[in-house]
Amino acid sequence: MGNQVGPVPGAVAGQPRPNRHRLTAALGLVLSLAACVATTPQPQVQQPARPVTPTPTAQASAASQTAKAYYDRVQAVLLSRGLLRTDGGGPDTPFTDRMLAENFMTIALYDEYARGPTGPVQRQTPSLLRRWDQPVRVGLRFGESVTPADRSTDTARISSYLSRLSRLTGHPIRLDDANPNFWVYIVNEDERQALAPQIRAALPGLTPAEVAGIVDMPLSTYCLVYALSGSKTGPGVYSQAFAVIRAEHPDLMRLSCIHEEIAQGLGLANDSPRARPSIFNDDEEFALLTSMDEMMLRILYNPALRPGMSETEARPIVYSLAAQMAGPS
Repeated sequence: MGNQVGPVPGAVAGQPRPNRHRLTAALGLVLSLAACVATTPQPQVQQPARPVTPTPTAQASAASQTAKAYYDRVQAVLLSRGLLRTDGGGPDTPFTDRMLAENFMTIALYDEYARGPTGPVQRQTPSLLRRWDQPVRVGLRFGESVTPADRSTDTARISSYLSRLSRLTGHPIRLDDANPNFWVYIVNEDERQALAPQIRAALPGLTPAEVAGIVDMPLSTYCLVYALSGSKTGPGVYSQAFAVIRAEHPDLMRLSCIHEEIAQGLGLANDSPRARPSIFNDDEEFALLTSMDEMMLRILYNPALRPGMSETEARPIVYSLAAQMAGPS
């Protein structure tokens, strides 16, 4: 996963490099320390208001139009290379139980980013197993730039996807705009610039630099999700999440962001170049949740595992579960 955007080798000058930069961060340190003070009551997280958006105009800003044109070209390049597959994998992508287990260990028990004084730093670091204990209530927030037709399509797709995730994990996951704990904002360049109050209300543990990193995210960041763990719910237990998806994305890239960011916000926080078939791989081969991804979600929410487990604790259980799901090594 790179941050550079440049010409594709051998392509027309100015055509974007088809690399995807997603950001997933699990926050625990600040809120864990706060939770250690037992005599201090835990404040309730305020529900973020609807997006504060600029006054609607007849057309999107130049920055938003530039972003839309850029992502249209990115999707075209990826599709021309046979990437962004939607088949979930097949005979050309076999994997064994050992491959499934190892990929799960990398994706679920390591972080792709570490927290730094100036915001997240891309550095793979060991972590604990994380997932939700309480029902996941997803609230959709659309910017004014998103048309009624697109809102309807996005809502239907996300609702269907959440039902699929709930069936896979056995965990309650559904749309709930009235009382969400997992916010999904679909906004354009201009609308994202006004999101700071909503971000701080949803995830008060974020630093100013981390909030700025969301508001000012570069074109190389296609979408992102922050998930909060380590508060009064305990180590490894998610309690809040906040995802941002660009409204400028063409249809398939938009759906791809929806699939990965929500799944990562459930606890599959890392990427691995060895994961195939998987959306948790920066090679962009697959756009949508795959057969391996489904198995990893089933492992993650299996009652034999528990939030807060270390890699050493989880490994034998993960290998046993993988052996029940996939073919032999």
